[in-house]
Amino acid sequence: MLSHKLNALAERAKTKPVSRRGFLLSAAATSAGLAIGYRPLAGLAATEQSKQGDELAAYIAISEDDTVTIYSSQFDMGQGSYHGIATLVLEELGADWAQVKVEGASADVRHYGNVMWGGGFQGSGGSTSMASSWDRYRKAGAAARMMLVEAAAQAWGVPASEITVSKGVIAHAGSGKSSGFGAFAKPASGLTIPDTIALKDRSEWTEIGNPDLKRFDRVGKTKGEQDFTIDVKLPGMLTAVMIHPPKFGATVASFDADEAKALKGVTDVVAIDRGVAVVATDMWSALKGRDLVTVTWDESKAETRGSAQIMAEYHALATKAPTAVARTDGEPEAALASAAKVLEATYEFPYLAHAAMEPMNAVAHMNSDGVLEIWGGHQMPDFYQQMASKVAGVELVKTRMHIMKTGGGFGRRATPDADVIVEAVAIAKAIGWKAPVKVQWTRENDTRGGRYRPAYVHRMRAGIDADGKLVAWDNHIVGQSIVAGGPFAGLIKDGVDATSVEGSSTLPYAIPNLGVGLTTTDVGVPVLWWRSVGSTHTAYATEMFLDEVIAEIGADQVQFRLDLLKDHPRHAGVLKLAAEKADWGKKLPEGHHWGVAVHESFHSYVAELAEVSVEDGQVIVHRVVAAVDVGTPINPDVITAQVEGGIGFGLGSVLQEELTLTDGAVDQGNYDTYLPLRIDLMPKVEVHIVPSTERPTGIGEPGVPPIGPAIGNAVFRATGQRVRTLPFEKGFKSA
Repeated sequence: MLSHKLNALAERAKTKPVSRRGFLLSAAATSAGLAIGYRPLAGLAATEQSKQGDELAAYIAISEDDTVTIYSSQFDMGQGSYHGIATLVLEELGADWAQVKVEGASADVRHYGNVMWGGGFQGSGGSTSMASSWDRYRKAGAAARMMLVEAAAQAWGVPASEITVSKGVIAHAGSGKSSGFGAFAKPASGLTIPDTIALKDRSEWTEIGNPDLKRFDRVGKTKGEQDFTIDVKLPGMLTAVMIHPPKFGATVASFDADEAKALKGVTDVVAIDRGVAVVATDMWSALKGRDLVTVTWDESKAETRGSAQIMAEYHALATKAPTAVARTDGEPEAALASAAKVLEATYEFPYLAHAAMEPMNAVAHMNSDGVLEIWGGHQMPDFYQQMASKVAGVELVKTRMHIMKTGGGFGRRATPDADVIVEAVAIAKAIGWKAPVKVQWTRENDTRGGRYRPAYVHRMRAGIDADGKLVAWDNHIVGQSIVAGGPFAGLIKDGVDATSVEGSSTLPYAIPNLGVGLTTTDVGVPVLWWRSVGSTHTAYATEMFLDEVIAEIGADQVQFRLDLLKDHPRHAGVLKLAAEKADWGKKLPEGHHWGVAVHESFHSYVAELAEVSVEDGQVIVHRVVAAVDVGTPINPDVITAQVEGGIGFGLGSVLQEELTLTDGAVDQGNYDTYLPLRIDLMPKVEVHIVPSTERPTGIGEPGVPPIGPAIGNAVFRATGQRVRTLPFEKGFKSA
């Protein structure tokens, strides 16, 4: 749902949505040799961003030393998008992995606009990276191959049809001639790209779908050779740490920094819109200086409610009629009124932090020529570039974004107001652009600095008729809107924020009378998308409550779902595969129980069966069997890793993660009080991939939603308890 809704936002980027076919390949000779990219069709509106510079914003650059540089339109925060895009290129190009490097690219929406979002702006999210890249990068790779072959054919005086390209070698078997790419990079750049670009048949693939292909960047990361924003070092660079308001909405009234300024290493203490920054020659001096600054806050507009009060208000709202309707099938209220039995349950979900390993950071530097350079985890570089340009007071064309890999994001780096980017630029400007400035948040800044998965309450009702059939379903969701008041407000239609209800409003089960309502609250706690967005709570509420119906009827967890999924074969397909691989129906060890959940998010389908026991009052997850349908599987190893990681991420969130507030201030600060999953709690995970020829979808997020309800449903069978308040540490009462 989210990707469809984002199409409407292309207009906000001041360009028309671009179809997957709305580009023509183009080539250019550069200092590298051969560059392959796209140019827009004549008449296509261009943004100011797309007019920057004279360079071809290429997808591929092949140098005379055989290096193949791939410019990624998608941001890599550990999910493997660089590897996936490289796989698409290499499949068609015929390069060897040893000659490949991938760099993040930005500043030209014509080349890098996310086609799954209409093409109007660049961004990575919603598990769209591979779907957005599927056509453009394969075609770019194929075009480069065809041009290299033609250049070789002309040089060798042989038919192009007799030349092969494999593992970085261009060869002609008849003459025995062969060469690397570099020798023909320059000649190829002078050729015209063929009108018809021939892509390989699936039967010829050696890279796409290869289960033995491992990520090309794994060795560098293992050795610590990969640079992240935290590693950026520039000559004369200063480091800044932030003092943020303790309550959201508060602002700086005054501050005393005399003691801090007297400290060796501290160069500046400045107030910006987002708080007070302490600037020093190194991180340690900045931290020591921070502790010596006294800030007086104006809290007249601050959020002062605690999370307990907020949740109490949500529960009260859930008992009333929703303020907006997201879906109505049949007559749910009438069907509930006439049902032989009505089940009711209320589910509560806390605020959650993203808690990535690398805290937020960015580097800003104004060059002597007036060009502003920014290094950071630019998940939405178009927005960040615009924000940075505005804060700095420079033209957009003089704002250059350096796309860095990031040590985790989970949605936190896709911040519409470009928070940490704005901080870096504002601080560098406040000290007169005298040096490059790196803003490095601490873990406490990251946990208390805002942007959380919203808290929600779901009130669920189901009607069962006299024959034991599920005839009515109603889901009233209460919580904050992620997009209200920002550049993505276009996602709100008729009072419904699509990110609040996705997974519930798209429930696939054949229930004749179904209603989904939404009440959006006004709370001053900043919220943001969190890995798998709305499905983080809707999957739990719907799959847990469906299991309550199943238990009431006395049906089988798998078969009951399959009966209701008659019109949704891909949902049914993953559920059947997971059940088969788990040996559904066979007896488990004493005290062990299965829990089942199936969910679709971002057009990918995932079923998970969790084998759980409860021992000494502790929930122990022994094994998870997952089946996934992501269309054509590009990188099976990456898919498996992302499902494993998603299960660990989701498992931690339901077992013990919770962000709370007291009088408006966040209680947690570091990993000692905010508790992501520890390794000793990670179960054995089996991942099974459905073979498919459908277009590829994504897997960075869809593995997360089913794990919570799968565990909850198993816990019920082990103990008879329904965990309706998360996390389990709070909602599960041990015997």
